[in-house]
Amino acid sequence: MGSIIGKRRGGRTYYYYAESGRVNGRPRIVGQRYLGTAEDVAGSLGGSAAEPERTRQLPFGDVAAVWRTIRSLDLAGIVDGVIGRQRSAVSVGTHLALAVLERVVGTDSGELTHLIRAPEQAWEQGRSRRALRRLDPERRQRIEQAVSAAVRERIGGGSALVVDVPQATIDASADGLSGSALLVSRDGAIPLSSQDHRRGGDERYAAVAGRLAERHRAGGSAEVTAVFDAGAHAGPSPDVGFVGGLLLTDHPELLAYTAGARTAVDERRLPGLTALDTRAVVDGVSRRVVLTHSETLHAAQARGFAQALNQAARRLDGLAEALAAGTYRHSRDQALAEVARITRVRWVERVLVTSLEANPMRLRWHVDEAARARVAEEFFGKQLLVTDRDGWPVAELVTAYRARYHLESTFARLAEGPAEPAEVQRMISVLAVTVLHVMRHEAERAGLDLSVRELFEQLGGIREVVLRYPSTGGRPRTRRLLTELTEPQRRLFEVFGLAGFAPR
Repeated sequence: MGSIIGKRRGGRTYYYYAESGRVNGRPRIVGQRYLGTAEDVAGSLGGSAAEPERTRQLPFGDVAAVWRTIRSLDLAGIVDGVIGRQRSAVSVGTHLALAVLERVVGTDSGELTHLIRAPEQAWEQGRSRRALRRLDPERRQRIEQAVSAAVRERIGGGSALVVDVPQATIDASADGLSGSALLVSRDGAIPLSSQDHRRGGDERYAAVAGRLAERHRAGGSAEVTAVFDAGAHAGPSPDVGFVGGLLLTDHPELLAYTAGARTAVDERRLPGLTALDTRAVVDGVSRRVVLTHSETLHAAQARGFAQALNQAARRLDGLAEALAAGTYRHSRDQALAEVARITRVRWVERVLVTSLEANPMRLRWHVDEAARARVAEEFFGKQLLVTDRDGWPVAELVTAYRARYHLESTFARLAEGPAEPAEVQRMISVLAVTVLHVMRHEAERAGLDLSVRELFEQLGGIREVVLRYPSTGGRPRTRRLLTELTEPQRRLFEVFGLAGFAPR
């Protein structure tokens, strides 16, 4: 039930719209909204309501969705359960949860307080840094295990992947670590566990993959598959499967197949992707290999090759002009070496035809269009995968192999954090990626197939608008509302329960 009430202040009456309800069986005012003076009310009724004197936009959709996901994983509660009894006003779990939020959204804390109700001390960097230093290695490991269990409960158990992600590493200057292996869910590439290691050898990565696989099996799941980049295609150990990449140039017999030998993989999940599923001898062993062709990758490589070709052409033109003008003061051997440096770019040397005449030295060059067409036909858009997972559909192999690129892209978009403690900062980054990939997984389950970048473009477009009206002698009136939602934004609004954060 609603009514209008007046309050006298300074000899003037200010009106409020009050909503009444029963609290513990007794009538109480449960909400009220400022209307203004009698003149303000009359002006509003007459259509001459005051215009806002200023407006401000604040982040809403991305911040609210991330914070809701962090709370639903109970990250703060998990951390505080590991830390134990604390005397500070703000717990270590709250500090870590806010650090993950800031790492994801990359927004200054001053723009988050309108959505995140936390004590003022929670936003102080000095307090936060001191609190996070309590996360020693043993506690970090227990937190990781608890978060992993929460994620598995949320998405369901199942097989996992081990992926080597350079961006996830801590500063290598301290202890020589230069890589981080992540154990991620096969569905959604959600981080479950991680371990730093020294990169540069398959044996090192194999050992790390084996240890992560043991951790995963201890949680009740069995199948673990290691993902290798192109060139590192040996299986890590007998009890860990693998999906890896092969260098296209190592298997010219497979490049000889025409486009007609490939078939569409999955038009819904992987549009524009075709594949040839066959076998080949790899390191003396007959293996299942899959030759894929992506229209998107083909177009991107064609653009990149055109740019490289144009750059080489400009440099050759510059050298040719210097030779013709007689300003080149080096020998013919040095000129030939310069031409070789210019054309020593992937595929460029196969397409550019050069000749260097003597006495006087003159450089002539042209593009072999037939060779250019052959390069495009043989290489553009293609990847060659090898695996011991003979029963997996091609779409699952491709998705597993692409997990590294998705994870690298997600790590790359994270905001920078404080420089130390470095190990805790890496932990925050991994947790941030976990939150982001959980969000992407939820959106995908709701029928929204979006990358992390696309997801945040949509959520970031949902803003909170603050309208500040001029004062009429009392408190200035402020009105908050959200920007108009597109259809994808409306669906994400529902998926992430953003109504609970919306201004009233």
